[in-house]
Amino acid sequence: MVIALVAIAIAALIGSLVLAVAVEPGPSPGDAALGYELAWDRLDFDTLWTLSGRELRDGRTKSAFIAAKREAFELQPELVRLARHVALEDVVAASRVAAARTRVELRDGTVVRNDLRLAKRQGRWEVVAYDLQPDASAPRPAP
Repeated sequence: MVIALVAIAIAALIGSLVLAVAVEPGPSPGDAALGYELAWDRLDFDTLWTLSGRELRDGRTKSAFIAAKREAFELQPELVRLARHVALEDVVAASRVAAARTRVELRDGTVVRNDLRLAKRQGRWEVVAYDLQPDASAPRPAP
């Protein structure tokens, strides 16, 4: 009798876990956009590969993509960890596409914004395009 009750309890727990995982929506498009920004700041090319859609992979395999990015940045160590603060300003999402705007405050006080376009593929959000913008509200130098 006790063994049967334990078996039923275990089966119920397993069923609950499977159901919870099945209905979990995963990271939002805003989460993916922030992750993408932070991965660039850390020069974390493995995460960039994961968050990038095929449009941003330049037709490369994961290992070729990572190797090319490492080679491009290996002589520029000053480009890692430039961000003081990364924030999500806006997200507009439909069921399969989204647009996000991030605000990145750099350590030197400069602010840039990035307009990212995302697509939901195989149940997860991927960045498929981005457009980095200088902060339009920043004071302009006098001519």
